[in-house]
Amino acid sequence: MELRFNSICTFPLPTDLFALAVHGNSPVVAIGLASGHVQLQRLPAPPPNSSTEAKANTPSTNGYGTIETAWRTRRHKGSCRSLAFTTDYVQLLSAGSDGIVKAAATETGQVSGKIAVPRDPNGKLDPPTLLHALSPQSLLLATDSSALHIYDLRSNNAFAGAKPQQTHHPHYDYISSITPLTPSETSTSGYSRQWFSTGGSTTAVTDIRKGVVFESGDFEEELFSSTLAGGADHDRIVTGGEKGALRMWEGGLKGVIKGKEKKLTIAKGESLDVTCSVPASVVEGDVVAVGLGDGTVSFAQTNHRRTGVVGRMRHDEVDGVMAIDFDPDGRLISGGGSIVKVWEKNIDHFSDDEDSSDNEGEDLIDPNGTNDGGSKGNSDEESDDESSEEERPKRKKRKRNKGKDRGKMNHIMAFKGMD
Repeated sequence: MELRFNSICTFPLPTDLFALAVHGNSPVVAIGLASGHVQLQRLPAPPPNSSTEAKANTPSTNGYGTIETAWRTRRHKGSCRSLAFTTDYVQLLSAGSDGIVKAAATETGQVSGKIAVPRDPNGKLDPPTLLHALSPQSLLLATDSSALHIYDLRSNNAFAGAKPQQTHHPHYDYISSITPLTPSETSTSGYSRQWFSTGGSTTAVTDIRKGVVFESGDFEEELFSSTLAGGADHDRIVTGGEKGALRMWEGGLKGVIKGKEKKLTIAKGESLDVTCSVPASVVEGDVVAVGLGDGTVSFAQTNHRRTGVVGRMRHDEVDGVMAIDFDPDGRLISGGGSIVKVWEKNIDHFSDDEDSSDNEGEDLIDPNGTNDGGSKGNSDEESDDESSEEERPKRKKRKRNKGKDRGKMNHIMAFKGMD
């Protein structure tokens, strides 16, 4: 199998990207910047899967498709460190280095609630590192001090209280990733009550009722990312770290406890900063997309019978990839440095040859990669347009440009092909 994507749009940003969240039901992307700004982008509809002539007459290929900025605001006094949609996508949550978490309406950007992150044991500001809406009732908030707070959400997705319901410390260092485990067969809500996390050089599993139920030993490398990919019950846990290899466990919590891991080298010595499972609608075969510190995105087949790198492309020549995800139409969104790119699967160069992945760990595409490719409703109370000179959160240990203004941004960006 060989998997390739074509870059169909490059969207420039005025400062470095610090956070990105993709809507699960609509072609919408939320972006958080080093300057503290948060903005919502709308992507055009993708071409249909029909004739070449029909594709040529669609907005994303005939030059009339645009990425529109629905709204943009200075949401935080420092940088915006994390973004997350609520489970119904009605609210967008943002966390800043100013120690504030805010909830705002996705459509308008209007703030509906905010809380201050609890201070660390020494009484100092404890900036957040990650947000994750576990269910309609529960929000996970991780901080620099390694604290993991669990907040209650109201029915309207604003915050029910200023204090967390629970606080845990599953790691000795800051939490770098959170991945909900597959809900059990007896679950009536359809939402998981357990999640896997990475922090420092360890992994852990936490239960919303029981607290921390598993803590691993030291893996002797810093772990940055995690995701679920395939397996009999979509319970294969995959992590990425600083040494360039994916670690995989079959069977969810039971597999992690047994400790029977498998490794797949993606790029020796290069950090695997973000991981994301490729939807089955895009490609079958339990494929994981991996964003690397060298600015490339690799695709790895993680099926226990066939493993290996099945595709690679370049997001940027200088900055690493700090965010990857797929929109509801199967387009890959990658972010890093001061650009966001939109990619679509290259049908003409896709093959599913049984012999193409026989060699475990073989790179099928040149590691250097070959595929390059006005504000509305300023609804927040802070409208200062100054950029932050704050350094990137420590959870991404790679070369970064500071939050420095790169000039005025055009808030409507055409897809390639526009005259």
